[in-house]
Amino acid sequence: MAVDFGTYNTVAALSDGERVLLFDGMPLLSSAVYADRSGALVAGRDAAHLARLDPAGFEPNPKRRIDDTSVLLGGREYPVVEVVAAVLGRVADEARRVVGRVPETVLTYPAAWGRRRQGLLVAAARRAGLPVAGVVSEPVAAAYRFAALEGVAAGRTLVVFDFGAGTLDVAAVRAADGGYQVVAYDGVEDLGGLDIDEAVVRHVGRTVAERAPAAWARLTAPGTAEEFRARRLLWDDARAAKEMLSRTSLAPLPVPGYEPGVHLTRDELNDLCRPLLDRAMRTLHGVLAAARVAPPDLAGIVLVGGSSRLPLVADRILRELGVAATVTDQPEVVVAHGALTAHPLPLPA
Repeated sequence: MAVDFGTYNTVAALSDGERVLLFDGMPLLSSAVYADRSGALVAGRDAAHLARLDPAGFEPNPKRRIDDTSVLLGGREYPVVEVVAAVLGRVADEARRVVGRVPETVLTYPAAWGRRRQGLLVAAARRAGLPVAGVVSEPVAAAYRFAALEGVAAGRTLVVFDFGAGTLDVAAVRAADGGYQVVAYDGVEDLGGLDIDEAVVRHVGRTVAERAPAAWARLTAPGTAEEFRARRLLWDDARAAKEMLSRTSLAPLPVPGYEPGVHLTRDELNDLCRPLLDRAMRTLHGVLAAARVAPPDLAGIVLVGGSSRLPLVADRILRELGVAATVTDQPEVVVAHGALTAHPLPLPA
């Protein structure tokens, strides 16, 4: 089994073909964690549901807390390793239910993560009951998946453009000796889908703050549990509108306390994304320069991560580089599938 622990979602792929574990009927397990009043940690979609009654116990993105010693949830301090283990524990439980046991597991990690972060992830997995066999960097895993689908000749270079919820990771990966080596890498730790969500919320605020200033003040500076719930709903709906605009040209966006709500168009979303995509493209150009490879000489550019679903991403790459990026039907599961066939590295000491 391979597990890709993500900022917003976690994916677990089984080695018996193309299967992924399903959580509440979905191939993506929410990485959110909630601490209930007894102190127990709940992970997944249930965590987000419970947080609507008690927002103080909620951590939506544990991966972004990887450098913290502990996380404050519901008035209690929890070690970060315990919070991450709560998510991975859901994976172990589901594997046990589906397969009858917990298979040996390969974990993926961002290319920028050093031994300390990798070690914390491995410790969390073991705490959750996952027998960890090795670790694989996310871009290398994605390269293996691309090669299985498209083929990459020895000596050719592939670029993995991993645009997830929390970070952007761009890596040039070269095929050699039956495997893949990262020859150039750069990443931006504050550039991902959550930052697009924030841009959407700010855009909504420019309209609502003018027409209903009191309602907007409650959303931006909540003081009660009800107001915290309203803010969470706003952010959830901003994300839903963003995702809807990858399929349609207009999306409604309800705003708690402002009955008319607002509508967001794809053109407006593109305008909001443009400064973020500018940063992403600078990162991509830098990686190509560091790898000393010209766009026409690439074996391909593979888009990974949920944020790569935005049509603007592939359009921008095509316009600037003249390369049609490969977008799979489910970019969120590419890394987990690729890790199944990758050569895992030894576990961090």
